[in-house]
Amino acid sequence: QVQLVEAGGGLVQAGGSLRLSCAASGRTFSNYVRAWFRQAPGKEREFVAAIMWTSGSTEYADSMKGLFTVSRDNAKNKVVLQMNSLKPEDTAVYYCAAQYMYIYRRPSAYPYWGQGTQVTVSS
Repeated sequence: QVQLVEAGGGLVQAGGSLRLSCAASGRTFSNYVRAWFRQAPGKEREFVAAIMWTSGSTEYADSMKGLFTVSRDNAKNKVVLQMNSLKPEDTAVYYCAAQYMYIYRRPSAYPYWGQGTQVTVSS
């Protein structure tokens, strides 16, 4: 079992930045994948970014590329999502997720989820 806890959400003005983190504990595999999804009210959960722990390989949703950055904090066993140039449409609950093989973009591929952290971008 893997336990995930997100932190760093909050209220930010459009154009600002936030740094989210996801702390993991429990059982992990060598090819452990950590991903970020988000879900706005009334919308489906959508893929944001992911990183493969062993290789550091990353993937991003097209709309996030160049603006959001996912990275590893090996010492703290955390995954970080740096979000820059935030827009009101980025408002959502952001979830950390994990699985053990490959980076997938569908939420159903991820058996482990955090509780989510609210990100609100005001205009």
